[in-house]
Amino acid sequence: MKKLLLLLTMISLPSYSDVSANVSFATDYIWRGMTQSDGPAIQGGFDYAAENGFYAGIWGSNVNFNDGAGSELDYYFGYGFEAGSIGIDIGYIGYDYPKNNTGLDFEEIYVGFSMGDFGVLFAEGQDQAPDYTEISYAIGSVSFSYGEYDDYGDNLGISYGFGCGSYDCALTYSDFSDDGYGGDEDALVFSVSASF
Repeated sequence: MKKLLLLLTMISLPSYSDVSANVSFATDYIWRGMTQSDGPAIQGGFDYAAENGFYAGIWGSNVNFNDGAGSELDYYFGYGFEAGSIGIDIGYIGYDYPKNNTGLDFEEIYVGFSMGDFGVLFAEGQDQAPDYTEISYAIGSVSFSYGEYDDYGDNLGISYGFGCGSYDCALTYSDFSDDGYGGDEDALVFSVSASF
């Protein structure tokens, strides 16, 4: 039902709205420091942004959890605004894993705060899903992040973004420290993406 409401909202967009698409390839799909694809990933989505700050979107990727889940489909909506160098973003996101019957699907309500190049994100898991907190900072093309994911572990990320002709590329190092989840991870990931 939530997907249907989101689809109906996107179909009835006013003429002054902005709809964009994105597609990317990554040598690994890393999320909060943990691999989701255990190898190359092809990803893409559609985003809608209104002039009043409302936005909505849908995004998908291949995944590999060795439990039958072969794809991830996320849908989200929210409201963001800026006052000078301060920005606030409040929204909802649902993570769905089609054709998977092991109960992986979950939802979060999040709030993000930014001041210049510094950012803080808090995502509250719904229906007993764990919470997530992240701080980030950017210096030019280099960005740093540190996150704490309840019941899973902590993650550190360092990313360098650069142009590849008409595409956007990034080289990212991530390190995940296990907190009873199942093992530490680290990865060096190359990605290339395009927006339309």
